[in-house]
Amino acid sequence: MQKVEGFWNVEPKIKKIDFPVRGKMQVYFEDGRCLIIPLSAFPSIKKVPVKRRSEWYLTGGGITWDDCPEVIHVEQLLGNYSNYAHETKHDFLKSPKSMIIKVMRVASLRKATHLQIF
Repeated sequence: MQKVEGFWNVEPKIKKIDFPVRGKMQVYFEDGRCLIIPLSAFPSIKKVPVKRRSEWYLTGGGITWDDCPEVIHVEQLLGNYSNYAHETKHDFLKSPKSMIIKVMRVASLRKATHLQIF
């Protein structure tokens, strides 16, 4: 069985967060990934006083602060997985997208062959 590249089989879990640059939050995951996010996407975090932002804690699969009314979940940080879930190469080759690419490729090859004949 071939090993799958990337993080497809890894559940992202937050290890720590910090605020190294004004207006940005840096999220470290247990699997080694690191994500830098603009705070403009999270107005509730912007309302947490700067001096208290280091007082975050994990709860229910997300992060929050005593001064924050929201729990920020991993899906909010990474985006909705179902919108960008991967497909295998095998699945792609069977898909209509693949058929369009194949037709374009054949047309391109025919054009190139035509050019070589003349």
